[in-house]
Amino acid sequence: MDRRPRSFYVLAAFFTLFLLFLYGPTFTIAILSFQGPEGGLTFPMRGVSLHWFRDLFEQQAVGDIWGSFGRSFVLGLMVMVTTVVVSVMGGLAFRKRFAGSAVLFYLVVTSLVIPSILVSLGVGLIFSQSGLDVHWATSGFGSQLTWTLPFGLLIMFAVFNRFDKSYEEAARDQGASAWQTIRHVVLPIIAPSLIGVALFGFTLSYDEFARTLLTAGSYNTLPLEIYGMTTNVTTPVIFALGTLTTAFSLVVIGVFLASVWAMNRRRARQGSDAGQGMV
Repeated sequence: MDRRPRSFYVLAAFFTLFLLFLYGPTFTIAILSFQGPEGGLTFPMRGVSLHWFRDLFEQQAVGDIWGSFGRSFVLGLMVMVTTVVVSVMGGLAFRKRFAGSAVLFYLVVTSLVIPSILVSLGVGLIFSQSGLDVHWATSGFGSQLTWTLPFGLLIMFAVFNRFDKSYEEAARDQGASAWQTIRHVVLPIIAPSLIGVALFGFTLSYDEFARTLLTAGSYNTLPLEIYGMTTNVTTPVIFALGTLTTAFSLVVIGVFLASVWAMNRRRARQGSDAGQGMV
C-alpha cells in the first residue's frame, strides 16, 4: 500500500481546524445551555440540568421569544412560497430569450453583492417616505426577497438549462395544453430542485438579520430578538434558545431531505413498475 504524501496530512489537519472553527461555537453553546441553575455564561459548568430549557417556556422578564419565533416562522413560509413561485416563473421565462434578458439577469444577481444593511436601509426609507408602515410582513418581507430570490433564480436557471425539451414535446404531441405540460411533466421532473429552492428560501429568511434590522418595524423577528437579548440577558437561557433554534433548523433541513429521498424512491419504484409492465 502506497504511503500517503505529507501534503495529505497537512490538508487533513487544516480541514480539521476548519471544522472546529465552523462548528466549535455551536457545540460550545449547546454544552453551556445544560448548565445547572447556578450556572453562568462561561466555563467551568456548575452542574448539569435542563433548567434553562424549562426557563424558556416560562414568562420571560425580557424579550418576546415565542412571539418573535412565530413571526420568523410565518415570514419564512411567506418568503419560501414566493421564492419558489417566482423562481419557477423566472426560469420558464428565461428559457426564451427576450429583449433585455441579460440586463435583467445581472440586475437580479447584483442584489447578492450589495451590502445587506444598505438594502435594509433603502427598503425602510422607501416605505417610511411613502407613508407606508414599516412592518416585518411588508417591508421585511420585501427586503428578504432581495436575498432569497437570486439564489432561487440561479438554481432554476441551471435546472432549465439542462432540461430536456423532448419531454414537453412528447406531452404536446399527446394533446396536452401548455398548463397540463407544466403541471404533469415539468413540475414533477424538477420537484427535487423545487424542494431545494424552498429550503434555501425558508432557512435564509429564518435566520436573516441585516436585511430585517431596519425593516421589521416595532416587532422583532427571532434573529433580532436574540441580538437584543445579548445586551441584557446574563444567564444561559440565551444559550438554551440558541440550541433549540439550531435544532429546529436541523429538523427543517431533515424534513426537506426526507422529502427528496421519498420522492426519488417513489420515482424509482414507478420506473421499476413501468419496466416490469413492458416485459
